[in-house]
Amino acid sequence: MIKSQGLTFEYPAYEEGEAPVPVLRGIDLSIAPGEFVAIVGHNGSGKSTLARHFNALLTPTGGTLWVNGFDTSDAKSLWGIRQSVGMLFQNPDNQIVASVVEEDVAFGPENLGVPPEEIRQRVAAALDAVGMGAFAQASPHYLSGGQKQRIGIAGVLAMEPSCIVLDEPTAMLDPAGRKSVLEAVTRLNHEKGMTVVLITHFMEEAACASRVVVMDKGRVVMDDAPRAVFGRVEEVRALGLTVPQVTALAYELAQQGVPVQGTILTVDEFLQDPVIREVLV
Repeated sequence: MIKSQGLTFEYPAYEEGEAPVPVLRGIDLSIAPGEFVAIVGHNGSGKSTLARHFNALLTPTGGTLWVNGFDTSDAKSLWGIRQSVGMLFQNPDNQIVASVVEEDVAFGPENLGVPPEEIRQRVAAALDAVGMGAFAQASPHYLSGGQKQRIGIAGVLAMEPSCIVLDEPTAMLDPAGRKSVLEAVTRLNHEKGMTVVLITHFMEEAACASRVVVMDKGRVVMDDAPRAVFGRVEEVRALGLTVPQVTALAYELAQQGVPVQGTILTVDEFLQDPVIREVLV
């Protein structure tokens, strides 16, 4: 679905005579159709810049990036890329363009020239997919942050992309909103086989992905299953990141001599560990 080779990107110099500002430094990355990949990294690591390359909002200054077979540096491929990959950003209010939910969701397919009857079908299906079918006639401005983001996801789905890229979509939400958005995204991946790329700084969200890519200073420094990545607690912390809270707790118990069995990612795993249950009792 997405493949980069030696991808580099730099912003132009702020003033004449200054050097350009490098952001991405030789990224080699491959994301297969149907994968759920989380990309994490501290501020300035390049993760959001990389995400914007997946939709050709930015194009490489070096190396190559293909999206669904299209070379993002080829201006003629832009239409195919935008049809293949939908983007969702962190502020839901910035993505609302209509005063009625179903009209907002219909905005994307209307711009693609989809026939009206098919638009109605797509809007209904997209709203149902994110659990917002009952809000079709509501005003999005009266919805919660989590509901607005789910409307945003529905708007992307109505354009029927092969992949959805979410750039810190829960950063401005409360825990309940974050949970509802993550559940909607996970369901799309599991039930519809949609390729999902989630940029996040919440490690509990990253732990729900099938794969975690860790970035630092414009490079990919880890790329593995969540359990393998977060099992390297000290290495992750050395990069200025955290691990899921329950993973950190289990790790500290292990450091105190409690024989915890493997890397724990969820509260349920923590409570089901026989050694921990014995300690808690």
